Amino acid sequence: MTTLDNPAAPASAAPAAGADRPVRRELGVVNLLSHGFLLFWGAVTVLPLLWMVISSFKSNAEILADPWGLPGALRFDNWARAWTGAHIGRYFLNSLVVVTGSVTLTMLTGATAAYVFARYEFRGRQVLYYLFVGGLMFPVFLALVPLFFVVRNAGLFNTWTGLILVYAAYSLPFTVFFLTAFFRTLPTSVAEAALVDGCGHFRLFFRVMLPMARPGMISLAIFNFLNHWNQFLLPQVLMQGDESKWVLAQGLAALSVNQGYAGDYAQLFAGLTIAVVPVLLVYVAFQRQVQSGLTAGQLK
Repeated sequence: MTTLDNPAAPASAAPAAGADRPVRRELGVVNLLSHGFLLFWGAVTVLPLLWMVISSFKSNAEILADPWGLPGALRFDNWARAWTGAHIGRYFLNSLVVVTGSVTLTMLTGATAAYVFARYEFRGRQVLYYLFVGGLMFPVFLALVPLFFVVRNAGLFNTWTGLILVYAAYSLPFTVFFLTAFFRTLPTSVAEAALVDGCGHFRLFFRVMLPMARPGMISLAIFNFLNHWNQFLLPQVLMQGDESKWVLAQGLAALSVNQGYAGDYAQLFAGLTIAVVPVLLVYVAFQRQVQSGLTAGQLK
């Protein structure tokens, strides 16, 4: 029995070892294709931004003569002319005020509604929740005409208050949808212990549950900030006439038209770079918080 069983053992093990080779080869091909696609996508994303930043330090003659070359000197006067002459500084501050107000309002109201939907049982809860989430199905441009008349009749046309309210309204569906799922992952034992100790519902939300939801709040606040900062269609419709109240997207659109005809491409690239810098800084500074917030609900 021993002499018959031992020769069969290597023969049966050989096909198993050989069967792993095609699987490994297929995995290697998949990894190569995926990494190659990621490198290509990274180059397509980074190279235009890098070219824009380099061009912001060139003169107009250098941009026209050698658009792909390096600047002969770092001309920060392009940035100064864009900040003051093209009023990019004023538009930048306007955008900062509007985005700060809209993100604050969105996160406060969205977190409150999401907490109620996730933690409390009441009649009509599912209907109200699906009404909120249903807003995700409607693109912004479908409601531009009725939104224009609603804002104008409310006396909020061409005002920052109207723009802040509209930004918050269009960000609430995704905010409520995301935070409702996040609040459901938080442990109920902590909330029950706080209620037993005499903590009221408002204090429970602001002192206990909201700090526990900090990773998700930070992630969603960053997404809303980027979305509001890059918004162009809504301010173009609701902020007309008074250029002193324009946000950065409107100022950049006007700058691209004016400087395109004037031939001052260096000022145009400098203005675009000024607009992109805050977005890059926010992403680099809070990259880990975004990743931890997106995975926190799955880990708990």
